[in-house]
Amino acid sequence: MGHMKKTTKIGIIGAGHVGSHVASSLMTQGLCDEIVLLDTDEGKARRHADDIADSVAYMPLPAKIYAGGYEALVDADIVVLSACSTIFEQDRLLELDATVKVIAEIAPQLTASGFSGIVVSISNPCDVIAQYFARITGLNVVGTGTALDSARLRRRLAAMLGVSPHSVCAYELGEHGDSQIAAFSAATVCGKPLTDWMAEQPDTRGQADLYGAWRSTVAAGWDIVQGKGCTEFGIGAAAAAVIKAILHDEKAVLPCSTLLDGPYGQHGVYASVPCILGAAGVEEVIELTLSRDEAEGFAKSCAIIREHCEKL
Repeated sequence: MGHMKKTTKIGIIGAGHVGSHVASSLMTQGLCDEIVLLDTDEGKARRHADDIADSVAYMPLPAKIYAGGYEALVDADIVVLSACSTIFEQDRLLELDATVKVIAEIAPQLTASGFSGIVVSISNPCDVIAQYFARITGLNVVGTGTALDSARLRRRLAAMLGVSPHSVCAYELGEHGDSQIAAFSAATVCGKPLTDWMAEQPDTRGQADLYGAWRSTVAAGWDIVQGKGCTEFGIGAAAAAVIKAILHDEKAVLPCSTLLDGPYGQHGVYASVPCILGAAGVEEVIELTLSRDEAEGFAKSCAIIREHCEKL
């Protein structure tokens, strides 16, 4: 008898704009064999599944996608938490109360399903919800955190510096929100420190507006929401990258939100830092050398997250 490959299965709770685009990204990249969509609006989840299933003939893998209930999650490898309130606020922290109500209904149903894999949490405010969900379920929770913000920053720096975003290694740290900081002192371009890269050509690259790149990165999500009602494509791709690293045990370094107990002098708080992601979720936290201002900014960002976690 031939050796049967273990199928890989992803559950997505909350099949709105974000959840459906995570599913679409997973499908487009051929990352898993099976996707199940859950939503309180079951009809919408079914139609999203149908719509994505219509693309399978043109996709790398003939993955199955369907709408289902919590009982379908018992053997899922990863569950994506993308349920949210219908309120979008410029400051994601203002969405907390409404999102917590939704999340508090999901948690007991997920634990009752027998699911024992890893949760990739997207729901905003990302860091607070990831920490809250880990606390009330006891599950291994990784927040997508600044995976998206860091991609936004890399895109902006690349445009200013005349290189591909793939050649820029730069991280936003802290809250997936207004208090996040850009770790410019630890950023590199093609292996060179960003500051060296800029100093070599003071009249061109040296003129890059780093502060402007950070400001527009922080504002990016809200700018998109104001123009079209939601963000979906960027977060779909960022979440898929986190899922891929875990599902395929890649040991990829990605910035995501995880419980810090020691690194960066932080204890008992979920915040985004570069992490090695593999089959066990966050397998190691990478500690960057930050400037004094960056370290202070990061500590402030963590304090804001902690303060909101304590309200719960």
